[in-house]
Amino acid sequence: MENATKCIHSGYAPKNGESRMIPIIQSTTFKYDTSEDMGKLFDLEASGYFYTRLQNPTNDMVAGKICALEGGSAAMLTSSGQAANFFAAFNIAQNGDHIVASSSIYGGTFNLFNVTMRKMGVDFTFISPDASDEEIQAAFKPNTKAVFGETIANPALTVFDIERWAKIAHNNGVPLIVDNTFATPINCRPFEWGADIVTHSTTKYMDGHDATVGGCIVDSGKFDWMAHAEKFPGLCTPDESYHGITYAAKFGKEGAFITKCTAQLMRDFGSIPSPMNSYMLNLGLESLPVRMKQHCANGQAVAEFLSKHPNVTSVNYPGLKDNKYYALAQKYMPNGTCGVVSFCIKGGRKAAETFMKNLKLAMIATHVADARTCVLHPASATHRQLTDEELVACGVAPDMVRFSCGIEASEDIIADLKQALDSI
Repeated sequence: MENATKCIHSGYAPKNGESRMIPIIQSTTFKYDTSEDMGKLFDLEASGYFYTRLQNPTNDMVAGKICALEGGSAAMLTSSGQAANFFAAFNIAQNGDHIVASSSIYGGTFNLFNVTMRKMGVDFTFISPDASDEEIQAAFKPNTKAVFGETIANPALTVFDIERWAKIAHNNGVPLIVDNTFATPINCRPFEWGADIVTHSTTKYMDGHDATVGGCIVDSGKFDWMAHAEKFPGLCTPDESYHGITYAAKFGKEGAFITKCTAQLMRDFGSIPSPMNSYMLNLGLESLPVRMKQHCANGQAVAEFLSKHPNVTSVNYPGLKDNKYYALAQKYMPNGTCGVVSFCIKGGRKAAETFMKNLKLAMIATHVADARTCVLHPASATHRQLTDEELVACGVAPDMVRFSCGIEASEDIIADLKQALDSI
């Protein structure tokens, strides 16, 4: 079944006379006839639901759809993309462990890893996605437990060489985690290139309408935890907080990771989405293939227009043939990358600020990957406290604009850009 069909039919199959849409099970609690029945759930001897802080049927239906789209064995929804990345990493690495990560990742994830998780005792080494195999290998330590990267980095738009990084990770006996938010499984399925775990901020293209915050973790079911049991005691030794269950032994490669993530992390942190949010996410997923096609077409058209405008000094988009990552983008995402384009404006920060004021169609917002075109000038918004020199030092040019193409007509988006650029 193609992904365009899975977006409609996977995760929930109504029976005769049942609701066509997934049901919203808006309940914290589930009733059982006997204590023995409920006890089987607590012992993980039977499947079912007893408290929505851990699992909810509506959430699991939507997780099942995303799992099918990625080609995984199991999946779970979280309350945000940040929660998904935290759970995916912390489910493997604990106090005293180490993770190798691409340095070109979303700033929120970088801060989560570099500041918050370091406080929890997990160490990180950040390596350029363009580093040589030898440089990447040199970052590994005896206590390294995972490797992390983004298919298309937000907002750097670097393209991650999944196959190459997966090979190095596996040579070191650890899984590769890939955040696939910008590409979505419509344009790239990292498991097909060797990734082991995929995460998403479903807030972005999957929802697509500024309606819900959410995240998802999908397991490929292919990484053999027991083959490296000494590296992963959390999965390969008894969990005394859950009746002495050894997850990898009881649930195998296909179910161990997500079961542990649910039974331990969701139980203790409770970062679960509401059933209503999951219902709304499912609405977004049903139109995802159609929207991604338009996002990518608009991104390509905008990038080509900007590359020819005299008031634009540089354009960053992996779909342009002169882009550094064009070849990798064609390898992993031959049908399109994403709708986000970044570019620099002639005249520096002041010209960029004038450009922003001149826009009429594009919405000034911190958000990206929305049905409506969104634009952000970091130097006057998220990074406004920095001087021009400080901006350059942290890799954000004073005149750089991040432009997230929506699904409007490309002619209207370009007309808005043209009038705003022409009047600088």
